[in-house]
Formats: sequence, C-alpha cells, structure tokens
Amino acid sequence: MAYGTARRAVSFLYEHLSTEDAFAEKSALRKFPGAKPRIGRHDKEMVTVSDTKVTWLTQDAYDRLKKELDELIENRPVIAAKINASREEGDLRENGGYHAAREEQGQAEARIRHLQELLRTAKVGEAPPNDGIAEPGMVLTIRYEGDDEVEEFLLATREEGGGGDIEVYSPESPLGKALLGASEGESREYELPNGSKQKVTLLKAVPYSG
Repeated sequence: MAYGTARRAVSFLYEHLSTEDAFAEKSALRKFPGAKPRIGRHDKEMVTVSDTKVTWLTQDAYDRLKKELDELIENRPVIAAKINASREEGDLRENGGYHAAREEQGQAEARIRHLQELLRTAKVGEAPPNDGIAEPGMVLTIRYEGDDEVEEFLLATREEGGGGDIEVYSPESPLGKALLGASEGESREYELPNGSKQKVTLLKAVPYSG
C-alpha cells in the first residue's frame, strides 16, 4: 500500500479512536506503509463540552441531534418501566435484566446530558469568515511533511460527521489543536507518542458550505 493511500485509509480511524490509540495507528503507518490499521477502542460517543465552549454545527446536524435528544427523553419512561419490572422479579444481585436496564439508563442519561450541553452552546449555521484561517466550521486542505498527496476535512465537532461525505476532525483532536489559528501556507507540528514531531502544512481553509 502506498504511503499516502495508507494515511487516507487510517484517517477515519484516527479521528474516532481514543487519543493514545489513534496516535499509535498513525505513527505505525508512517513507519510501516504496508501495515494494516487495527480496529481499536472507539470513543466517539462521549465528548466533553465545557460551559464556555462554543461548538459550530450546521443546521442539519443541529436538527439531527435535537431529534435524537427528544427521542431519548421520550424513551425515559420505557427504560424506567423496564427497571421496575425487572426489580419485581426478585434478588437484584442475580437479576441480569435489572442490571442491563440500569446500564441502559445510565448510558441514555449520559448521552442526554452531553447533547443538552452541546446544543446549548452551539453556533448553528454560522459559517466563519472566509479569511483563510483554520477554525471550526472550515474545510481544511493539508499536506503532511514527506507526503506528496493532500487531505481535506471539516474542522468541527465529531457530531457533525453523522451525515455527508466529508471527513470530520475535532478541534480537540491532536491534529485539530495543532492547526487551530493557522493561516494558509503555515506549517504546524504536533508530537507523536514516540516523542518525535510530525509537521503538517495548511494549504487552504474555506468555510463549509454543506
């Protein structure tokens, strides 16, 4: 597999794996272009959003996430009924149905809190200015040092990637953090897990048009 092809093959995994696993995948492919990416632990469901952080979302993404939130809230009584029904079956220590329902409830409530905070702080459909600066809501074209091929992705929350064809990299990802605020033609570096530096150049930054 060619070097650039291997990089594209792992780019989606890199964004959706945990930070340590993702770094390991990309580092391995840089050293061994023929290596196949392994399937690692995903963390795309939980993304921490602080009280002051503003997240950029398209209107489509906002509507999709709002619908998901409404459905989760509407389903609360269903899960509660499962818990109550399982509780009446007897000894909770040996009650697999009860524990499964409680786990389902915990996951649903965590997702509800995450979506509520995400939507509360979202800037909906407000594309950034076309000034060639890397920031959320911009489509970035980049080139890694030592690679002749270019990559293109949307710099936005991972939740934005629920639809559409373009890849989405979070501003909180190592690559996203490195590029934030960069101007077209500017090069940035970020550290790999082995301590070496990877240089990447921002070739183009344009507002996302959907």
